[in-house]
Amino acid sequence: MMAVLGSAGRLIQFARSSVSLSVRRRSTAAAFAQTPDIQDNRKPKTGILMLNMGGPEKLSDVHDFLRRLFMDTDLIQLPVQKQLGPLIARRRTPKIQEQYSKIGGGSPIKHWTSMQGEGMVKLLDEISPDTAPHKFYIGFRYVHPLTEEAIEEMEKDGVERAVAFTQYPQYSCSTTGSSLNAIYRYYSNRVDSPKMRWSVIDRWPTHPLLVECFAEHVKNELLKFPEDKRDDVVILFSAHSLPMAVVNRGDPYPQEVGATVQRVMERLGHCNPYRLVWQSRVGPMQWLGPQTDDVIKGLCERGKKNILLVPIAFTSDHIETLHELDIEYGQVLGQECGVENIRRAESLNGNPLFMQALADLVNSHLKSNMSCSRQLTLRCPMCTNPTCGETKAFFANQTLS
Repeated sequence: MMAVLGSAGRLIQFARSSVSLSVRRRSTAAAFAQTPDIQDNRKPKTGILMLNMGGPEKLSDVHDFLRRLFMDTDLIQLPVQKQLGPLIARRRTPKIQEQYSKIGGGSPIKHWTSMQGEGMVKLLDEISPDTAPHKFYIGFRYVHPLTEEAIEEMEKDGVERAVAFTQYPQYSCSTTGSSLNAIYRYYSNRVDSPKMRWSVIDRWPTHPLLVECFAEHVKNELLKFPEDKRDDVVILFSAHSLPMAVVNRGDPYPQEVGATVQRVMERLGHCNPYRLVWQSRVGPMQWLGPQTDDVIKGLCERGKKNILLVPIAFTSDHIETLHELDIEYGQVLGQECGVENIRRAESLNGNPLFMQALADLVNSHLKSNMSCSRQLTLRCPMCTNPTCGETKAFFANQTLS
């Protein structure tokens, strides 16, 4: 996410392209040319709102994306934000457009979310006929379809049971928290009560099928290293960093990312040495570390020159995987450091097993008759955002029957 906020600090030069990056570029471009099956016209009984930050599909969308991002006080707090936010967005737009132009001209996240949603609801209609028909909706924070637009569509469709389903497996106030706050604010600004019964899947860092998906993708990528180098590969699980000011308020994100990594490595039988690292730091403030690029440099200096990058907090490709990991780290930094082999595990994207994971999560949630997890009801001990408490109360107090 923060890759769109800060400067890379250097011009990206394309001296050569690896085969894996070339394939990813072609599949990213193909994502824009493909359209998932359109959902049928049956009146949905259960609506699943898939929450994410989203990404600009076209270069012309970048400015509006950045403007909404810099105006989100749940994510970023700036002095005189109403004036400074739009100014920063205008200044950053050309740089971010340049980055998106290098990954196919836009973000494929809407395509992948649609494909995942299609697979999820088809499975749900089969395994949970009592709550069918199911329909997925996409609710992005910073690009269309916005969260508020999706809620309006759900109410227009006559959805009875609404599930806010975060697509961030590990909870952070900056990501899932911001999306849930948007739902609460939508209703707090209206006179009438919600027409739907709401509940939320607010985190799922150790779901067995999620763990299996990540392990499968790691194993597949390890096999692409030269056989004589395979045992020497260091696995770097890379997740989006957070400012330490957020971490020190008690945000649970670092622990939940660590839990995912631990389960994946257990599933892999601790086949290789590994580290959890953090990417996308910007600005002068202290961030959660160590940073992915610093670790790559440090490993190379110590003779560890076979590296596998694993995006452990992202479930589909977007700018942090396609540009930051593949180009900035995989191509440019890898060449500068003299790595022998540096690869990146594929994102979960269209993996059918991942769609099973999504369906199982929703099915289990609906059967539980719980409005949210126990964890969601606990505010960060040093929380400074009063809306968070109101949002948690909104979901915790929903009546589901």
